[in-house]
Amino acid sequence: MSYSDSDYSSSGAGDYKNFRQITRERLLYEMLRSAKTKDSKSTWKVLIMDKVTVKIMSYSCKMADITSEGVSLVEDIYRRRQPLPSMDAIYFIQPTKENVVMFLTDMAGRTPLYKKAFVYFSSPISRELVAHVKKDSTVLPRIGALSEMNLEYFAIDSQGFITDNGKALEDIFGDEENTRKGDACLNMMASRIATVFASLREFPFVRYRAAKSLDQTTMTTFRDLIPTKLAAGIWNCLMKYKSIPNFPQRETCELLILDRSIDQIAPIIHEWTYDAMCHDLLNMEGNKYVHEVPSKIGGPPEKKEVLLEEHDPIWLELRHAHIADASERLHDKMTNFVSKNKAAQLQHGSRDAAELSTRELQKMIQALPQYTEQFDKLSLHVEIAGKINRIIRDQGLRELGQLEQDLVFGDAGMKDVIKFFATNEEVSRENKLRLLMIVAVIYPEKFDGEKGLNLMKLAKLTPDDMDAVNNMRLLAPPAGGKKISTSAFSSLKFDINKKKRPFRKDRSGEQETWQLSRFYPIIEELVEKLSKGELSKDDYPCMNDPSPTFHSTFQSAPIHEAPAAHSMRSRRTPTWARPRGSDDGYSSDSVLRHASSDFKKMGKRIFVFIVGGATRSELRVCHKLMGKLNREVILGSSSLDDPPQFITVLNFLHPQFSHHTLHNSLIVNFVLPQSSEIEAVDDT
Repeated sequence: MSYSDSDYSSSGAGDYKNFRQITRERLLYEMLRSAKTKDSKSTWKVLIMDKVTVKIMSYSCKMADITSEGVSLVEDIYRRRQPLPSMDAIYFIQPTKENVVMFLTDMAGRTPLYKKAFVYFSSPISRELVAHVKKDSTVLPRIGALSEMNLEYFAIDSQGFITDNGKALEDIFGDEENTRKGDACLNMMASRIATVFASLREFPFVRYRAAKSLDQTTMTTFRDLIPTKLAAGIWNCLMKYKSIPNFPQRETCELLILDRSIDQIAPIIHEWTYDAMCHDLLNMEGNKYVHEVPSKIGGPPEKKEVLLEEHDPIWLELRHAHIADASERLHDKMTNFVSKNKAAQLQHGSRDAAELSTRELQKMIQALPQYTEQFDKLSLHVEIAGKINRIIRDQGLRELGQLEQDLVFGDAGMKDVIKFFATNEEVSRENKLRLLMIVAVIYPEKFDGEKGLNLMKLAKLTPDDMDAVNNMRLLAPPAGGKKISTSAFSSLKFDINKKKRPFRKDRSGEQETWQLSRFYPIIEELVEKLSKGELSKDDYPCMNDPSPTFHSTFQSAPIHEAPAAHSMRSRRTPTWARPRGSDDGYSSDSVLRHASSDFKKMGKRIFVFIVGGATRSELRVCHKLMGKLNREVILGSSSLDDPPQFITVLNFLHPQFSHHTLHNSLIVNFVLPQSSEIEAVDDT
């Protein structure tokens, strides 16, 4: 298979390009632009893809990008297609037997569908399938290229990708007895992750969370070995890539493999940034937001779909800002728009723009047709932020968010949880469920037997609701393996005599945070330690067994000092808001200030992969750390999950022992709460 000799490695001497730029350029230039022959009379081509590759393309390229490279038609390989014998075709497909058969059917015989075929496989093709292609003598002369792109991942962000294994939690964490689905899922994941390194010409040091050492009272489980198995799978794939021309023969970057057990709270706690709030509270479908706009013909409002993505400069600036900060910035932008516009000033008379509410400014500018385009961009985000703030107020999320944060950092305990449930009956079922899930991680013993039943009653949840809470134990980090006789959550060990139990170290001394933004994903700590060479080799061994000089070579620039404390803002800023002027390292403009001035000075890339779904807070942290460490930090996962989706998946995990013990016990207790014979949940 042919392979491009372009070099994208972070160790290369050329201009530094970020992860998504490289992905986009490989698809557009290395594949689409290079697919042409000297004798071709037509400049237009047909692009044929399968369900996976069309998704790969859509995450990285717009239709306008594809068209500009001479593609006039995009087709599905499995749909009946019109013959276009005067045009060349580009096949971007997975190397499956079904796809190869479809391709051969298209190009074989006296009347092929297309003049010439340029075939690009998303991952390595087997020798058997190559031999199958070569067998057909009528097809071979019609093949302009037969190449392995080795690009089978989905670039969801400039620093993020997924392998699109949405059922990873179910397949890997759900059934301990039947691991066939889990192994198949990990194999696919490994293959797709390896194509990331093939695309970027990177050869990583592969580190992973180790399964704990065993003794006579413990036994290892499939879940304990998830990172180990995935690391081995990736390593095997990388060894095959080492034979490809221009692939690095020595390590150029670092990869850290984790699973969802590393941080059970991140997927369920309320994250207070603009991006996370949009996806958590607004029922968005992916990045698609639907809103109403005035009808151009004077009728009822029309629904319009917009994508909240990096091409939107306002979204790019505000996505990682705290929702209160984002709201204030939007008001300032609207005020500045009015102040700098004479026609707008005449419209509202002598009143100072600062005296007007954001809604008044919005209505005023809407009346000026000549400013429609600028207004639409700004108005969209004003509407979104306003809707989020109303939901926060209506659902009482500030008090709930404060309790969540306090529980995590040990400033609140079970008494505070009981008081909250007793005095806040209007809290939604989902929010009560999320709070109980956090409690289950920090205080697992509180869900044994009658205690769990009492909490369920207090929160007014049903046994079915409690499945998600009970299933949190499936994500519990291994602690010396699985004990032969344990309680449901016993793999988490705490001092149960403590009334309040800090679950995470408070880092407010290192950087000032919003009152409701103290929480940080655990990968922030792990990546910082990895970058400094301080990550435990016992807990996170390396497949390559790097030499002691490795980390001294990879040392990053000194970490920026935390900004001095600032006073709270006045007027529109709530008491839980942080001053906008501070450089918190989280907002997009902050990251760009730190990182984009000189990409050539960036250190080696760091990749972090989380099996079982990543969160927006973890993606945000990677953007923050890129500026802080002066190294591109790329987050990968089987999927990117928002809290509602994560809870739904967790709720439907049905391992055999879940219903045999906790679930059935809760049902019995729920029906017969007065029975003195009902004992605590079986510990086995």
